[in-house]
Amino acid sequence: MIKTEKVLHLKSSRGRKVRVVREHYLREHVPCYSSLCQAQCANAEGKVLSGEVTHYVMPDAGVARDFMEILEFREIQGIVFTQTACQAVQHSRGRRQYNRLRSLLKDPRHHCILFANEFQEYSYCPREKGEPQDKWQTRCVYQAAVWYHDHLAGLKPVVMITEDQTAVAEYSSLNCGVYVLCTQEYLQTFWPELQAALELYCSIAQSLQEKGSEGTEREYTEHLPAEVLQAGIKSGRYIQGTLNVNKHRAQHEAFVRFEGSSNKSSELNSDVLVCGGRNRNRAVHGDMVAVELLPKGEWRGRTTALTEGQGEEKGDETQSQPMATGRVVGILQRNWRDYVVTFPPKEETQSQSRNSQRILATPWDQRIPKIRISTQQADKLQDHRVIVRLDSWDSTSLYPNGHSVRVLGRAGELETEVQTILIENCIHVPPFSEAQLGEMPVSSPESPWSVDPAEVITRRDLRQTHLVFSIDPRGCEDVDDTLSIRSLPPGPGGERLELGVHIADVTHFVKEGSLTDLEARARATTYYLADRRYDMLPAVLSADLCSLLGGVDRYAMSVMWDLDAQSLTVNKVWYGRTLIQSSYQLYYELAQALLNGEDAEVPELARLPPGERDAKLAQLTQALETLTHVARQLRAQRDKGGALELEGVEVRAQLDEDRNITALVPRQPLEVHETVAECMIYANHWVARKIQESFPQQALLRHHPPPRQEFFNQLQDSARARGFTIDTRSNKALADSLDRAVDPRDPLVNRLLRVMATMAMSNALYFSTGACPVEQYYHYGLALDRYTHFTSPIRRYADMIVHRLLTAAIAMEKGAGPTKALASNKELEEVAQQINNKNRAAQHAQKVSTELFQCLYFRDKDPETDERCVADAVIYTIRANGMLVFIPQYGLKGAVYLKNREGQVVSERQDGGCDWQTGSLQRYLDHITTTTAAGTSIFNLFQHITVRISVQPSRCHSDTIRLEVVSNRPHQAPETQVQTSQPQGARGRSQLVQEVVRQAEEASQQAEEKRGQASKLSEEEREFRQSKCPNLYSLLEEVRELALLDLAACGAGGGGLGAAAQACATSA
Repeated sequence: MIKTEKVLHLKSSRGRKVRVVREHYLREHVPCYSSLCQAQCANAEGKVLSGEVTHYVMPDAGVARDFMEILEFREIQGIVFTQTACQAVQHSRGRRQYNRLRSLLKDPRHHCILFANEFQEYSYCPREKGEPQDKWQTRCVYQAAVWYHDHLAGLKPVVMITEDQTAVAEYSSLNCGVYVLCTQEYLQTFWPELQAALELYCSIAQSLQEKGSEGTEREYTEHLPAEVLQAGIKSGRYIQGTLNVNKHRAQHEAFVRFEGSSNKSSELNSDVLVCGGRNRNRAVHGDMVAVELLPKGEWRGRTTALTEGQGEEKGDETQSQPMATGRVVGILQRNWRDYVVTFPPKEETQSQSRNSQRILATPWDQRIPKIRISTQQADKLQDHRVIVRLDSWDSTSLYPNGHSVRVLGRAGELETEVQTILIENCIHVPPFSEAQLGEMPVSSPESPWSVDPAEVITRRDLRQTHLVFSIDPRGCEDVDDTLSIRSLPPGPGGERLELGVHIADVTHFVKEGSLTDLEARARATTYYLADRRYDMLPAVLSADLCSLLGGVDRYAMSVMWDLDAQSLTVNKVWYGRTLIQSSYQLYYELAQALLNGEDAEVPELARLPPGERDAKLAQLTQALETLTHVARQLRAQRDKGGALELEGVEVRAQLDEDRNITALVPRQPLEVHETVAECMIYANHWVARKIQESFPQQALLRHHPPPRQEFFNQLQDSARARGFTIDTRSNKALADSLDRAVDPRDPLVNRLLRVMATMAMSNALYFSTGACPVEQYYHYGLALDRYTHFTSPIRRYADMIVHRLLTAAIAMEKGAGPTKALASNKELEEVAQQINNKNRAAQHAQKVSTELFQCLYFRDKDPETDERCVADAVIYTIRANGMLVFIPQYGLKGAVYLKNREGQVVSERQDGGCDWQTGSLQRYLDHITTTTAAGTSIFNLFQHITVRISVQPSRCHSDTIRLEVVSNRPHQAPETQVQTSQPQGARGRSQLVQEVVRQAEEASQQAEEKRGQASKLSEEEREFRQSKCPNLYSLLEEVRELALLDLAACGAGGGGLGAAAQACATSA
């Protein structure tokens, strides 16, 4: 080891230049992390570059700093990042970009390593006196490339890429086997098929070239230095929080949540209002900001009026009471992501700038400001959706600068809009790689998978001793939970039962740290859209080896309780890995028919002799009856603790022989839904207890915090207007109040009140037990002291973590330590936050996807003549200039305006019809009135009115549903519609889904014929799409969203499908 000195020229926080001298130690042996190493370097820890690539590439500091996005392409392999380049990124791009580089280096899916060239004795280059820093950094990287090539004995050529043309001229011919190329030439020479990378390079290069070409006139105030912001936050002068822009008034209203405030009497107990773009001071939605409060005389209130478009609402009557109002004085952390924008028409492009290569693109997300982009393809990309990334936003620029990344397609096309939804929600689901699929077990007709004899020895074999069965929606493929129940010999306390919940043992096939595991962790969940799904795991697991199908042997993780048959007191509980064979794969309607004593054909019994069939049918029916009895008692126990009942829509799907959805038809809520739900909740609760007791500081649980009382104001006011009192002091009081708030004349009243209660709830979240005090473990909605997710590991990564924790707890109980060190509390909390974010994104993407299909359904219908565009609606919220309504027929919710932009208000005619006339509007707590020369019209809370549905198109944003009041009276459906056997709600939703899918298929076929291609989609898009036909699970979930509910705590049930009851069980 050689000791030397390293001189650094740094800038202090106040901008002064500082010369720092540090001790620097050089070593002869530094790991090279190449499989071609002949010097026996210590490469055991960390990733190792393969020797199968054609060359190694070493980016210099400038390329690593400015073109990181290109180096993130997984196709580009054999990347050697030098310590010099990494430090340049850290010092010039900040912590966020540096962490992005570190994540890239850690991720085994990316073929890159870090070489510590500045600690290697023969590759270290001291900086010469007067040498510019960028020249020194380039020289360091070149010297590292030479050493690396020589160290590998010339077995692999090394290419250094740089943007410095003088370096290309100086170094390119010095050493044989070490090549120096500019980045563009490198991409064109070595990766000509990677056109996306070359286009991205051109976009970034042009953006960098034109950066700083704006004027010098300041448009915004400068942000305060970081040390001033931190001192101000510590002293209380500034407020730290995340900027949330109001999507309905994006140009005018944003809010910053005052993080860390727990004082309920404080005037800052909720949000700080930021009005206008100037006060926002270049902060973008999602940024972590510091806010300074304005004088109280300048405080304003939230806008309570419905906002149509982006126009400013006039009048003080549209604002609530004044609230804390402030201005942004600094950005603590930029949280920029990929944005989808639409390029403007040619006439707008020409008028935006004298240089037609710089245009203002409009983001799809209305909360994001227009983005200035430098491009040479402005004409080509008119009316196209394009992914862009932000580069900077200087105080001299009205708009942020960015560069284009990838073209999605023409705006308005179905595939383009779906991909837009994924990008906008940060959902990245590429096809599973060959390396990931290579980790999967072999399962094919030629080589079927079979149980490993070694596993039979280590697992509890239930195949001959237990009657195991599953209950799922008809046609379910990903069956991840099964049940069993049987009588045990009487004990000292009397009769006993054994209840068993058996879950697919996914972690047996997906080893921690494997490529499949890392991909599952990155996705965190299976994503369900209105017409497709993107699986968390490869299909060989999700639909085959991990699916607990009937009549085949499967590995399971089981929880079995020894219960008192009368009181359900737990005598003993057993956790462990099992080997099962499901005897019956039941669907909900069949199971309920058996419980009701109806004649029903069980497919597994169809070919048996009558005597044997009757005996087995009686055995199955007895098991279902016992299971139902147990579930009733379990539910009653939770009800005593205050468990809440959430609203849901019950439908089932009809499939043709090709498994395509042909219709959604209504079904009544079945008791068997709640039976399965209670068993799943029971298993999740007991597993949570087990892992928390075994690992008090590092168990993954799920809690549901009590909602803030002010969030119940709308619910309480609405109930009071109908004569009901809602007590929200506890979950028990709330549940009892909702049970009493029933209007016998209109069952929709109680349904909407439950919807409002659901909307007031906070989201249930995953957390590490070491990050929260025990009193915060409580699950408010389920009324349980501890809860987690264990029952759906096929589609949720959190369940996989819990399975591994349970396995470790069982091993520890037996005296054996875990085979691999468990994640620390800090690591687990980071994973929990990532899963929470992905779950939130999945829910939002599903919601927006459903809204897209709603618009597609109504887009081609004439609202003036088509009877399907007129429907009955129920008023559930009163606003300053209109109301929010719910349409049961289609499960739609939306705004109905009673005052238009011209100042006219809705006036009711004698026949109940409505017209626009000059007049005034007056809002009250439980109703809103319009007064014109024709008289006064009254619209009451929970009143049924008739509305007309149309689509408001948008070139740059998503289309929206537009509702217009037609009559102040309930809608009278046509006679043919009334006489149908299907209730309106289910029939309308069925038509919506069927017609949208049909229209999309017809449009695709027309496009294929027009273009003369085999398919409208590229090969990459076809692989990306994963499910061609509408997916049963996704459509059931779509209809649930259509019912006005935000079931953040109630996703889908076991096996990927199910009713609302089972949804609450597995996703609460």
